Amino acid sequence: MGKDTITLTRSIRLEIDLPTQEERQEAKSKLYQWRYRCHKAANLIVSHLYVQEMIQEFFYLSEGVKYKLVDEKKDELGLFDRSRMNTTYRLVSDRYKGKMPTNILSQLNSSIQSTFKKNREEYWKGERSLHNFKKEMAFPFTMEGVCGLEFNPEKSAFCFRFFSIPVKTYIGRAFNDKWKLMHQLTKGEIKMRTSYLKLKDGKIFMMAAFEMEKEKHNLRTEVVAEAMLSLEYPIIVKIGKAKLSIGSREEFLYRRLAIQAASRRTREGVKYARSGNGQKRKTKAAARFKDKERNYVNQRLHVYSRELIDFCVKHQAGTLILVDQEQKIEFAKEDAFVLRNWGYYDLMTKIKYKAEKAGIELIIG
Repeated sequence: MGKDTITLTRSIRLEIDLPTQEERQEAKSKLYQWRYRCHKAANLIVSHLYVQEMIQEFFYLSEGVKYKLVDEKKDELGLFDRSRMNTTYRLVSDRYKGKMPTNILSQLNSSIQSTFKKNREEYWKGERSLHNFKKEMAFPFTMEGVCGLEFNPEKSAFCFRFFSIPVKTYIGRAFNDKWKLMHQLTKGEIKMRTSYLKLKDGKIFMMAAFEMEKEKHNLRTEVVAEAMLSLEYPIIVKIGKAKLSIGSREEFLYRRLAIQAASRRTREGVKYARSGNGQKRKTKAAARFKDKERNYVNQRLHVYSRELIDFCVKHQAGTLILVDQEQKIEFAKEDAFVLRNWGYYDLMTKIKYKAEKAGIELIIG
């Protein structure tokens, strides 16, 4: 039996909740300092983990060197004077304790240890290179860093202290489930697991991970829904005698090609645009198309996957099969046009997540 809970990740914009510009700038600078130290700490941790893992390959060391990666108190050949997990945590803690919250360092160490362990075999075979953490990386934290969370009616925002920094949320129009999730979190109805803070273009985003119970539906595992994904119709699903076509070629593919063509024409005309304030003024028209195609496709795929799962729930289908999907993926790799415009890997990801949330078993054929 699978877990009864599911984790949903939502991007929520945060703003520094301080009265003066100087105070807000100082608080933001502190966040940037934490991110920079996380970047240095992450690369230190992964480097030390690799050296620990490959110590047996250092054949040029003397034979008397102990090389078991365990605490010396537990094994006479032990290399460490503490637990293996603690080695890298103490490494970064000794460097940055007092300069940033230890909760961030602890979660960073745990996350990197877990990822390294999962990829250990590929490191041994030389099939994977070590992860190189960039300065723009997001850094992790737990609910310990969210202090005094409450909804402030005057500000129409959720306010809390991110460790020592007062912040408030900026969610925007309530056309999504972020408001609902945050209200449930303040009431203790759901939990927030290890989340991440990301700084981008001067803005602050919290990648919040909410743990909640799966939706309860009256589903029957013997009722099977068969779905086909294609360019003609994004999704065609059949449950017994019931059949539904979701989306169309004209709605999805033609609209996507129209955005591509408009973007291409605009880029070609940039050289004839009037200048005056440098590159920004000259490329103003082309900048309008930045991420337009990606956002359109992402929105449509969310709608298609939602309609599919709603159709399955309506007919009590407890099993969903994506028919001949592996074969279609191989075919798409050989056709440049299909590969460029066939966004069904993302569609499968969205279907998988929504099916898991609804308690539907997904089978990819």
